[in-house]
Amino acid sequence: MKIGIIGAMQMEVDNLKEALQNQQITTISGVEFVSGTIGNIEVVAAVSGVGKVFAAICTEAMILHFAPDCVINIGVAGSLTRDLSVLDIAVAKAVCQHDMDTSPIGDPVGLLSGINEILLPADQELVELLCSCIKEEGINYRKGIIASGDQFIARDEQRDFIRDHFEAIAAEMEGGSIGHVCYVNKVPFAVLRAISDSEGAEMDYQTFAERAAERSIDVILKAIAKLDSCNS
Repeated sequence: MKIGIIGAMQMEVDNLKEALQNQQITTISGVEFVSGTIGNIEVVAAVSGVGKVFAAICTEAMILHFAPDCVINIGVAGSLTRDLSVLDIAVAKAVCQHDMDTSPIGDPVGLLSGINEILLPADQELVELLCSCIKEEGINYRKGIIASGDQFIARDEQRDFIRDHFEAIAAEMEGGSIGHVCYVNKVPFAVLRAISDSEGAEMDYQTFAERAAERSIDVILKAIAKLDSCNS
């Protein structure tokens, strides 16, 4: 089995590298892909860069050149619910793109032209695997819709819009694009995001980033170990 992992932060992939055996590095379209093995599981990992276009470039290159059986996106997101605070985790049941808007011609907000979908479902087995690993780590989490857009969400009216239109629990800038590319290529995907900000919460970013990277990788390594034991 081969798993593709796309990270939002360099430190997430750096932490993952430590667990990879037989490493190889390949650069495609400016993206560095690190491939290797963890146990009997093949892994290819990359940092996509910020925003939906970079995420799409990374995901398409990963799928075409490495043919992973599934893709998992990890990174950070802003909370849209009081149930998720800083360093909690959001797991996508589905993803959407909140800045996709052809409503002036009669479409619902968020409709992805060409595939005529608003919500793209994550793979249920991957979702449940990740959730079981998060539970074992003792981390608070929620499953729900994660919304993506090429905007850093910092104003209440932005949060309200995304919540009202998509019932999303978190907002970020890449997962919806990664899900879109996986959807058209028929590759199962999942999105796991550590919460970077929530209403009334403050934390030094560098402290948060390091802790979030550790949490994400701990969950991913646990998930890979479970997959490895199932395939043994």
